[in-house]
Amino acid sequence: MNPYEIILHPYVTEKTMMLMEKDNILQFVVKIDANKKEIKEAVEKIFDVKIVKVTTRIGRHGKMAIVKLSPEYVAEDIGMRIGIF
Repeated sequence: MNPYEIILHPYVTEKTMMLMEKDNILQFVVKIDANKKEIKEAVEKIFDVKIVKVTTRIGRHGKMAIVKLSPEYVAEDIGMRIGIF
């Protein structure tokens, strides 16, 4: 499956910005039927990073993926590349 079909868009709030700085975490709204493995592969392919952990939850904005990057990558750098800052 095309990774751009799985990852719909970043999810940005004050809390996600704090998590990005503190815990090296990014959050995305993803396709409702995507599983954790597909999400991990899509993020790694799109942003050329390594993922430590993926957690998901379903909220009023759809399915959210909370993605923790490995320590050698900085979530703020990825955020700047996708236009969060």
